[in-house]
Amino acid sequence: MQRRPLFQLEFKALFPILKPVFLKSVHHFRIAGPVQSKVAVTTKRKIPAKEKTSSGTINRRTYDTDYVRTLFDGIAPRYDFLNHLLSSGIDVFWRKKAISLLKEQRPSKILDVATGTGDLAFEACRLNPQSIVGIDFATAMLDLARLKAGRKGLSSLVSFTKGQAEKLPFDRDTFDAVTVAFGVRNFSNLEKGLREMVRVIRPGGAMVVLEFSRPRSPFMAGLYGFYSKRILPMVGGYLSSKEAYEYLPSTIQEFPDGDQFAKVLEQAGLQHIRTFPLTFGIVTIYHGIKGGRSNRAKRD
Repeated sequence: MQRRPLFQLEFKALFPILKPVFLKSVHHFRIAGPVQSKVAVTTKRKIPAKEKTSSGTINRRTYDTDYVRTLFDGIAPRYDFLNHLLSSGIDVFWRKKAISLLKEQRPSKILDVATGTGDLAFEACRLNPQSIVGIDFATAMLDLARLKAGRKGLSSLVSFTKGQAEKLPFDRDTFDAVTVAFGVRNFSNLEKGLREMVRVIRPGGAMVVLEFSRPRSPFMAGLYGFYSKRILPMVGGYLSSKEAYEYLPSTIQEFPDGDQFAKVLEQAGLQHIRTFPLTFGIVTIYHGIKGGRSNRAKRD
């Protein structure tokens, strides 16, 4: 039997959710009204990259934590709208796919790292867990996440707390699953952040990472490069902050992906790592299991 191309399957799955996503985005834009300030970020300086450093296996530029926090606090009011607009709504499908990989684990307690405005945490509610905790270092993002939880009637299931991935305020082996979407690129110390995430997963628990990657096709790589370097900052700058939307794609180029990032996850303590490139390789989902014997009883 002839296999259908992956992108055809993705778009077939995406069509039923595209219309409500765009209607919701337009509704959000109308309610929010005119942009208060085209540059919500107050740094007013070029991206202050630190020296190129080699931390463990990774050789990439890192950024001052306070600077990155300021960027995300600044773009928070338009963050959801621009996510849907700039991805043509397919970011919703990416999150659904990432969470679906946890169905086999049937997690009771879930931690969502770099939760932002909570979209991945809310998607994880489909797994029927007992509790979900979202953690982020940007106060404005968390304020919006809590507001959305209240509107969705999920405040009793999903809670949010402020903190950083590199120093998670939880005991060892606390969660059945840990997730992160488009957040690991912003870790000031990637290896330390990943080790912390593994630390708080119980033995036998799972981690899912959804992150941007680089398309392998030369044509798609060129097209995506033009979009991320030209279109993304232009649209993001008009509707929110050009500075922030120049920073975001700049972090993709030096970030490890594919087998290289899978190796980093393995060194952080995960086993049985699987990778799932989506949408021509623009994003990749990584799924891994923490080793050790689990004492957790299976859910009914």
